[in-house]
Amino acid sequence: MKYLASLFIGLMAITSLSAQTRNNVTQATYSIALLKYAGGGDWYANPTSLPNLIKFCNETLNTGINTTPATVEPGDPGIGAYPFVHLTGHGNVVFNDAEATNLRNYLIGGGFLHIDDNYGLDQYISPQMKKVFPELEFIPLPPTHQLFSQPFRFPKGLPKIHEHDNKPPQAFALIYNGRIVCLYTYETDLGDGWEDPEVHHDTKEKHLDALRMGANIVQFVFNGETTEQIMTEKL
Repeated sequence: MKYLASLFIGLMAITSLSAQTRNNVTQATYSIALLKYAGGGDWYANPTSLPNLIKFCNETLNTGINTTPATVEPGDPGIGAYPFVHLTGHGNVVFNDAEATNLRNYLIGGGFLHIDDNYGLDQYISPQMKKVFPELEFIPLPPTHQLFSQPFRFPKGLPKIHEHDNKPPQAFALIYNGRIVCLYTYETDLGDGWEDPEVHHDTKEKHLDALRMGANIVQFVFNGETTEQIMTEKL
């Protein structure tokens, strides 16, 4: 019952955001969360990332996101209160059976998980997400996917923010009943790009590309199949 109540709150937040976007209302009405996982990986990496992304989205998309992101564990029955959960880090990620079940219920009930490889995370993601969705495989998203065009256009798909292994950036999705429930961004490091530019000495262009791509993800999660709209961007 606690889980269902939390999920209802989260779904109400999504509805509220859609209305706010249409009406240019920017009151903070809900929170997004950082996933605190076990296994020893630095789940807390990039402390300025989410606050900067939230600020950018509130200013450019007229979202009403609480400026301080929450922290939630995968087994927390209250995870449903957060319509958007972000996972990052450089090392090991472990979900136990109860956490995997809770995450699955959260995601099939309307939640969304964004996993951003901060370099060193990749080898752990597929095995752990197989615990959550054993029947699903990560599917690469083509550059033509709406995620890369609304509201900001990325004709080549996911932008390359940091070099890592110098492989092309890729976006992978787990799709359940026709809906993307998990987005995995690899060889891009959006989270580093969202951080204060002086942390990683990113150029203004890289910082802005990362924030714009993050805004596309937020818009996609809350609005689904969106229509073109005029953006008021404060740079």
